[in-house]
Amino acid sequence: MHQGFRLREATAEDADVLANVHTRTRTAYYTAGGLPEELLVDPTAWGHRRDAWARVLATPSRATLVAEDSDGTTVGLLTAGPPHHEDLDASTSYELYQIGVLAHAWGRGVGRALHREFVALAAAASCTEGVLECWASNSRAQSFYARNGWRPDGTRRPGPLDHDYVRLRLNLVPHSS
Repeated sequence: MHQGFRLREATAEDADVLANVHTRTRTAYYTAGGLPEELLVDPTAWGHRRDAWARVLATPSRATLVAEDSDGTTVGLLTAGPPHHEDLDASTSYELYQIGVLAHAWGRGVGRALHREFVALAAAASCTEGVLECWASNSRAQSFYARNGWRPDGTRRPGPLDHDYVRLRLNLVPHSS
């Protein structure tokens, strides 16, 4: 148990709650980046996200954790695993697909705890680097990742509002002094 929350491995029964947290966190960062909320509201999108989470939870190569308040309410999530990008070597790179923390839980250490778990998962997979994509207009996430040692590698792909997704990397090999 951390500061009023705990981390646990997600189960197949968590697909609905993961879809809810994912929907709420993506709405927060896309609207903060200037995307109108009405463009994010699609009645079928939640069902698609729920189905996607069910597939994630059924994929043994992916790690998925939830952060729960002391009352059992989910306030965050982490999912990670082998890289999706063909230019990355799965024997050395481990991808952080998503860390999402609900706004009311910001500042409580949930994101830091999930990030530490990502680093531990990558180390357990014997990987030497972490990799992730982040929307360039998600300044909160950009700052979080920079504080945790992530650096852009120059790779970009198109994103909403002509703001790219940027790829970040984290060196997981300790530097000797």
